Amino acid sequence: MKPTKTLHDLGQSLWLDNITRSIVNSGTLQRYIDEFSVTGLTSNPTIFDHAIKNSTDYDSDISKSASRAKLPEDLFFDLALADLTRAADLFQPIFARTDGVDGWVSLEVSPLLAHDTNRTLAAARDLYQRGGKSNLFIKIPGTPEGLPAIEAAIFAGVPTNVTLLFSREQYIAAAEAYLRGVERRIEAGLNPAVASVASVFISRWDVAISGKTPGELSNRLGIAVAQRTYKGYLELLASRRFQRVANAGARAQRLLWASTGTKDPKALNTLYVKALAAPFTINTMPENTLKAFADHGDVGELLAADGGDCEKVLGAFANAGIDIDALAQKLQDDGAASFDKSWNDLMACIESKSAVMRKAS
Repeated sequence: MKPTKTLHDLGQSLWLDNITRSIVNSGTLQRYIDEFSVTGLTSNPTIFDHAIKNSTDYDSDISKSASRAKLPEDLFFDLALADLTRAADLFQPIFARTDGVDGWVSLEVSPLLAHDTNRTLAAARDLYQRGGKSNLFIKIPGTPEGLPAIEAAIFAGVPTNVTLLFSREQYIAAAEAYLRGVERRIEAGLNPAVASVASVFISRWDVAISGKTPGELSNRLGIAVAQRTYKGYLELLASRRFQRVANAGARAQRLLWASTGTKDPKALNTLYVKALAAPFTINTMPENTLKAFADHGDVGELLAADGGDCEKVLGAFANAGIDIDALAQKLQDDGAASFDKSWNDLMACIESKSAVMRKAS
């Protein structure tokens, strides 16, 4: 049995953190579903920027739209939804079989809207309706400015993937925004079963402090933060607040591990996949990480419900001069800035290709 199947059978969903037209057209995504137990997919502006910039797969569609002078953002969402709706169809049998627990694909609203709750909500509702797929998550950043939009999106019935979370505290804030949206639906007499996941980024912790701590702490910070967050996740699921809304028909917002590709070339390339095995969670993996784990992965012990040794490890980082709370905020701020840059690069790439094709026509 492949390690990916073993991990799936232990209760963790394996998603692919990538989308390109070629992996859909070539049958590669279907093969990952069949052979690697992949049950969902995530995307972000960086992924689409690379896909459109580094291939000709999208040139025909860009050419068709170039003469109509579409804005780059509108054209991008046409291209992205074309890919993601096809991917959603591939995952639809899983979505149906699991009654909507699994089988999702994700599309992000423009990160430039992060400070505008009303426009973020409007964009989320529009993209979900344009996609026309019941298994499409709309990604909204879990920044302080994004939290009201998350609550509003859930209240509006838009399935939401909360992204750019880095710590237990940021996760809990996002989970509470989700719960507020659900509670408002219950109060309004609406169906509270609106799906959501909360995406916590892992490897960027270790990149941020590389070379700044004793060697024995190398590549341990992200995992310790994940352990602490997992404990908080289970405590929230066991809380009376969640049990009340669950009794009214609400679903749990599942915890998702993101940024799980190993960045340190000296570390095991399946490091974070092995360390973050836990039932009723999701691990969305870069394509190379997924293939590596399928080839030579090792499923070890599952994450401890009580957080294991995370507080001891985090204490060691504190003693080494790492301010966990300050770093969590910096990572979220830097992540948002990175997505803004990728978005601007993506828009520039689409505009450049459109201009070339307009001249050629």
